[in-house]
Amino acid sequence: MLDKGILSPLKLDKRLSPELMTIAEKVVAGTRLSFADGITLFEKAPLAYLGVLANAVREKRHGDVTYFNRNFHLEPTNVCLYTCTFCSYSRLIKKRSEGWELTADQMMDEIMKYDDEPVTEVHIVGGVLPQYDLKFYTDLFSRIKKHRPELHVKALTPVEYHYIFKKAKVSYAEGMKLIKESGADSMPGGGAEIFHPEIRDQIAGGKCTGEEWLDIHREWHKLGMKSNATMLYGHIEKFEHRVDHLEKLRSLQDETGGFQTFIPLKFRNENNQMSHVKESTTLEDLRNYAISRLYLDNFPHIKAYWPMIGRDVAQLSLAFGVNDIDGTIDDTTKIYSMAGSEEQHPAMSTEQLVQLIRSVERKPVERDSVYNVLKDFEGVEFESDKHFKGYLSLPVVKPTTTTAE
Repeated sequence: MLDKGILSPLKLDKRLSPELMTIAEKVVAGTRLSFADGITLFEKAPLAYLGVLANAVREKRHGDVTYFNRNFHLEPTNVCLYTCTFCSYSRLIKKRSEGWELTADQMMDEIMKYDDEPVTEVHIVGGVLPQYDLKFYTDLFSRIKKHRPELHVKALTPVEYHYIFKKAKVSYAEGMKLIKESGADSMPGGGAEIFHPEIRDQIAGGKCTGEEWLDIHREWHKLGMKSNATMLYGHIEKFEHRVDHLEKLRSLQDETGGFQTFIPLKFRNENNQMSHVKESTTLEDLRNYAISRLYLDNFPHIKAYWPMIGRDVAQLSLAFGVNDIDGTIDDTTKIYSMAGSEEQHPAMSTEQLVQLIRSVERKPVERDSVYNVLKDFEGVEFESDKHFKGYLSLPVVKPTTTTAE
């Protein structure tokens, strides 16, 4: 149960309806929000109100701790069989010459570039092509583990697994068992997009369905393994589609407990078939983080993917329920930069991440991929500390009242 004192400033805000006050009381009491509550929050809740509640939940769970890790991305290909309208990254087979298709040896070369770096995770996702089949990936994961056993392999989304299992004529349960045995350690949350078929069929037709996405994660969790979850928001979906998405994730988490973190992914409209769709504003982004924190009461962590939203908004998100900002992302990732993300060449050193977190008075903690603490940076000084001025001149934002949005 949260401190009931946070309700006092809310009661002074004349804009808040009895309906919103009832929701606030439920949050404070630790009572689960309903589907209708989720819709109300998206439609009627002021940003400051959401910030007060989401920040209280965040601090109840994690205090000021903000997690990050040292990771890099590996993308086997950007050529893909599917034609998602929101995607700025993939190239169709007929435009194959515009893309890249790495061999297993080339991927290992990329892995070995980090042999002398203190990275703890490789994140592997890419397009879907026939040559990247079940044997290809099980062999690749085994090679990575043989070369560097301690490197955590977070690999492939249900979109990729659905295709390769179907091609190999194995069930989800059989396939995920083979993937685990080959050395994969966890699953990223990509490919979720929006589960509701009304929207999914329009933006990601032909890929695995929302139910199939959930089924693959379910089988992974049954093996005792962990995964993440995402939602692509801010395009043609309506609020009820977002709440439906969150509801389905919350239900599976009730069943398996296998999800670690939820990552809202902001739709970007450059270089894709949805360039006519206006992107969400920063205020909308912060609202979405906060509501996600309040609705997903059984998810331990909410993550802001800083390369997508930029460093300044990532800092602000730490006051709206977020307690993880991903990692160093020292890579050649192009998925989001090709869509017009804030960070065109995303990479930060550990020192830069620590300073980014500290500059908004949060506590930086390095984690591994399953949230074991590797290093607490409290009291750790860097050479640049004496003259560090911060990335931004943002004020510290910790909502305590429901003043104007």
